[in-house]
Amino acid sequence: MAINRYRLKTLISKNNVQAKRVEKLLNNIDYLIGGILLGNNFVNILAASIATLISIKLYGEGSVIIASIILTVVILIFAENTPKTFAAKNPERIALPASWLLEILIKLFKPVIYLISLISNFILKTFGLKIENKDNLNSEELRMAVKDSKSMMTSNYQRMLLNIIDLEKVKVEDIMIPHHELVIADIDDEEELFDQFKRIEHNRLLIFQGSENNIIGTIHMRDVVNSYAKDEANISKIKDLIREPYFIPEGTTLSQQLEHFKTQKRRLGIVVDEYGEVQGMVVLDDILEEIVGQFTSSQGETIDEISLQEDGSYLVDPRISIRELNSELKIKLPFDNAKTLHGLILEQLQIFPQHNVSLKIDPLVIETIQVSKQSVKLVKITKSN
Repeated sequence: MAINRYRLKTLISKNNVQAKRVEKLLNNIDYLIGGILLGNNFVNILAASIATLISIKLYGEGSVIIASIILTVVILIFAENTPKTFAAKNPERIALPASWLLEILIKLFKPVIYLISLISNFILKTFGLKIENKDNLNSEELRMAVKDSKSMMTSNYQRMLLNIIDLEKVKVEDIMIPHHELVIADIDDEEELFDQFKRIEHNRLLIFQGSENNIIGTIHMRDVVNSYAKDEANISKIKDLIREPYFIPEGTTLSQQLEHFKTQKRRLGIVVDEYGEVQGMVVLDDILEEIVGQFTSSQGETIDEISLQEDGSYLVDPRISIRELNSELKIKLPFDNAKTLHGLILEQLQIFPQHNVSLKIDPLVIETIQVSKQSVKLVKITKSN
């Protein structure tokens, strides 16, 4: 029972006959337990009967208690505790060679074992106990297995594996670039469009028509550069460069979206809600950074989102995502509703705060440093004791 199931599967993949036999026995666990206990109890009871007969014949009826005590000690040491402790610590060494004998015994006494198993299962069901043969790990158990294997892999690999497991919990809206930060241009505003080409610092430009919620596609700046090189940079040619947009429904997990990017041969997607309203944008690099950590800085970034001060406090750009803030400061702020620190502040206050307003969100004290009429520009964060 103590044998490592995943080590067993590895041996099976190498065509180990004994391992295949062990797996077959474990897949029918009630028969296996029935066979082991049938033999175990038969031998113990038989030994007790023989010891009783011998003690009565040699020393009389009064010696039965002494014989029972001696036999109990012998069985516990030599037939129970010692061999089972050894087997529990060396399951593979015992289970593989013992499997052929167990298989023979189970086949020989199958009718008896079947009857015992039938009665046992009936009793369990009578008391409402479910019979499960579960060998799969859920995500939390898998996380624990990865953490327990720390001695077998580098901390970097372990962290990446844990991040991959967490992709099932994180949704695209948790890491997307929000709508108000998107760099977009109106295809009907030719002057603004070409002006964007001159100052854009990204590889792709989102194009809309009429309304910013009506994204009609993206333009790769490499194609624009080629058009300028061929002296074909006119509005007609630019329209031909627009690539069909790829939309992602809000609520999609990162694990699903990573697979979708792969199958759709895409690197960028527009996140929309149930009404088709644009919520933001997700790129493949953002998902990869969730696994390996940040390996690029945002283009055009002028200030650090988190700046440590001499007094131990932090100056923070409130547009930072709560997930990133949690990771950097080793805290656990909730992000079920608000996705950014700015959103969390507004959620707590229910109004736009004034300058030097403080609020406490355990374990942080947050003070507004710079504010405008519509948003908070800079906050000071101090960890409370």
